[in-house]
Amino acid sequence: MDSHCSPSRLVLITFFLLCFFAGDSLATRPGLFYTRQRGRCTPQYWSSRRESWPRMVPERSTVEKMFGVMVANERWRSDLTLVESTARNDEEGNAYGALLKQGIAALLNSYARRSFSYAPWEVKTMLIQAMISEPAARRQAEQFAAANGACD
Repeated sequence: MDSHCSPSRLVLITFFLLCFFAGDSLATRPGLFYTRQRGRCTPQYWSSRRESWPRMVPERSTVEKMFGVMVANERWRSDLTLVESTARNDEEGNAYGALLKQGIAALLNSYARRSFSYAPWEVKTMLIQAMISEPAARRQAEQFAAANGACD
């Protein structure tokens, strides 16, 4: 019997081809293996402190100082820091949590990345405007997430 066509070798080759072609579609869904966006503009990246934060946005600054008392006190603790906000894991099913996490990453990117989609004042304005309702917060969080994901 020819060893080049053995069933185990065909199964192995098929498995590798499936992994190769299905890799992109599976990377965005959680599954058996832990998946996480690892771009240089994501909230996870900023919370890891691999890069120093822009001077205009100190990581120990609070949400209240960055976005105002009314925004901070409406949904979050007044002493919640920006680095704590980027490390949050409550955005699944929580539109306001996702808005805060993605909004802070967008604000950091607007200061640190020249090619980022939004200016700092735009990020702050959009975040404050999205606080009007949960659907608005969810939509804006998705827009920030798309901009953060496209940035590098």
